[in-house]
This record gives sequence, structure tokens and C-alpha cells, in this order.
Amino acid sequence: MIRILIADDEPMIRAGVRAVLATDPGITVVAEAADGHQAVELVRRHRPQVAVLDIRMPGTGGIEAAAEIRRTVPETGVVMLTTFGEDEYILRALSEGAAGFLIKSGEPEELIAGVRAVADGASYLSPKVTARVVAHLASGGAGVRANRRSAARARVEALTAREQEVLGFLGGGFSNGQIARRLRLAEGTVKAHVSSILARLGVDNRAAAAVVAHEAGVVPVPSDRLPYLDG
Repeated sequence: MIRILIADDEPMIRAGVRAVLATDPGITVVAEAADGHQAVELVRRHRPQVAVLDIRMPGTGGIEAAAEIRRTVPETGVVMLTTFGEDEYILRALSEGAAGFLIKSGEPEELIAGVRAVADGASYLSPKVTARVVAHLASGGAGVRANRRSAARARVEALTAREQEVLGFLGGGFSNGQIARRLRLAEGTVKAHVSSILARLGVDNRAAAAVVAHEAGVVPVPSDRLPYLDG
């Protein structure tokens, strides 16, 4: 059973998210919060696998709460659920440790898929968010793109050949278990590779590593189950 915390300052939104998640018998909502501070406290108390956070909430917002959850309860994955699709929010959320990012106007199935993916250790970006990230990577003119790609390639070249291979799968949105099956490795070995990749790239989470992979031109391996950054 996947244990979920929902945080949103609007009771109706929380009720709607709970109703959508209730359609999956493998998911249970263990706590609800009305702001980011309360969300952090309830995550510490209930230790859910996934926290679904709104970005804009009174007091402590979702991005600040995501950073604190990643710092104090790193085993809890964070999914950002918001009406705001601006690059600023997406990139800030990813930099603060969010593993998933969904738009409230998306399909209900996306919410369930995103929660399950993050609970499984993967990253999940809705198609709308993927388009924003890809647009960001393509922005700034040819010179800026070339500089960014060159810098990313230098970071990726510091990885071992196996780590670069695993990074390609991270760019494809695969979980550790999926990567292990495709590379015929133990899941613990893949987990160790992922930890090393994050440390060597200087990023905090898998989604941020996927962005580096695409900036470097590492070709992701498409998943039949999860969306990936196709840039």
C-alpha cells in the first residue's frame, strides 16, 4: 500500500485529490495539510512514501516544504501539484528535490501514475511540464545552448561508462527496479550507481539528473510506462 500525504490550502482541492487517489486500491491517504509547515510536520509523523504538495500555500509554500522534506525525511518522495506551469516554478521545484511535477488541469490518471512512479523511486513530469523543460533547454539562442551542452557534457564525462548508461535510463524516467531488469543488475547495485551519479553531477534528485542528461545529449531510453524528457 502506497501511503500519501496531500497538502493544499483549499479543502475542495484536497478532497478532489483524495477522491482521485481513492480510485486506486493500492493507494491510501494517511494525512492532509493546509500549508507547507503542517505538511512537513505530518510527513515527519506519518512517514508517507509520497507527499503531494501544492506550490502556493499560506506561510510556507510547497517548494520550501519540499526542500525541508528532502532534508529531514529523504525517503519521502515529493510530487508538486499546481495550476502554475511557469518555468520558474518547475525549475525551482526540481532544484529543491521534487521528483514529480503535475498540473492540476491534467488528467486524473496522471496523478495516479505520478504518485506510483515516485513511490517506485522514479521521476515523473506531466507532458505539459516536459514541454516547458524542453523549451527551457532550447531557449537562449545557439550560443547559450552550446555552452550549456558543453558544460553538461563535461559533467557527464566524469561518470563511468556504466553510470552514463544508467543516466540514460534516468533520463527516460525509469525506476531502479526497471533499470536493474534492463541491465541485468541487482537493484542495490543500481541504487548505488544512482547515488554516485547524483553526487558526481552535483544534483539533488533524479529529475535534475535527467535535465543534465538531456542538456548533455544523452539519449534517453523510452519507457512504455513513464513519460520522459524528449529533447
